[in-house]
Amino acid sequence: MVDDCPYPQSSAKNQSNRFLIQALSLYQFFQRFPDEEAARKYFEGNRWGGEVHCPHCGSLSVAEVKNHKPMPYRCRDCRQHFSVRTGTVLAESRLPLHKWLMAIYMITTARKGIPSTQMARELGITQKSAWFLAQHIHETWLGGQDGGMGYRVQVDETDVGGHEKNKHANKKLCAGRGSVGKTAVAGICSETGQVRAVVVADTKASTLGAFVRDHANPGATVVTDRHGGYVSLEAAGFNHIRINHSVGEYIRDMAQTNGIESFWSILKRGYVGIYHYMSTKHLQRYVNEFSFGHNTTHSGTMQFIDMTLARSIGKRLTYKGLIHA
Repeated sequence: MVDDCPYPQSSAKNQSNRFLIQALSLYQFFQRFPDEEAARKYFEGNRWGGEVHCPHCGSLSVAEVKNHKPMPYRCRDCRQHFSVRTGTVLAESRLPLHKWLMAIYMITTARKGIPSTQMARELGITQKSAWFLAQHIHETWLGGQDGGMGYRVQVDETDVGGHEKNKHANKKLCAGRGSVGKTAVAGICSETGQVRAVVVADTKASTLGAFVRDHANPGATVVTDRHGGYVSLEAAGFNHIRINHSVGEYIRDMAQTNGIESFWSILKRGYVGIYHYMSTKHLQRYVNEFSFGHNTTHSGTMQFIDMTLARSIGKRLTYKGLIHA
């Protein structure tokens, strides 16, 4: 029994409303970043804070190249040329920084996601380039999910994918209904509303038990539904509370799973209404997109963009590496 446990009772609607209050309008965005030069200065200010230093050796002895060719800066110590893209997920990209910034803005303000076809139309690039650009941005949101989520958490699982009955005859597995042909995703929500979600191989007790041990603090109070995959939590040292949804129970003494289920609602709406399809191969990237957006819902648009740029340093993604991963 839990009598003083303030589990988050957020909803998708409330999360969206809190975000819209601090959103930067498209008109304001173009007022602030009217051209490529404004975008370049913003990227440089975000990375170097007004003091340019070499990403190769760290030297502050830097000279600006007059015509910015082959790159805007040259280090006097290691003699290498570099730009604000060097050593980030933007490296080797031929797209203007203004389009990069616009793409980040579009993704961070679309709470249920934005399809690559729409990005392509808005940015004036091909759909293939828009999809790859979006994956670059998603790459910055990977990682950063180590450590416990606290001592009061909600855990749930869901299946992502289309219904077997809606598939073409040659795509049907003919192995039953329910979760057949879908991919399992496990999620955990802290008492502050922070969410982590991971694509898992299955929903067996060994798999879900390992997920909880990886993301919940030892001895934490864990609230779940009555899914059989959570039967081993008490043996693992957790205070396990099971909510029986089948009899209409959704909250017991403030213990509930509504927080993580509201996140599933946003993810599913993005799947059905925006992307229409998320391949198993790239599903974790889409899940990261929604979880990162959910966790930064109290941040303004520019804060969200700043976090994305800060996390882009030291990451690299090639098209070959992406499609053959």
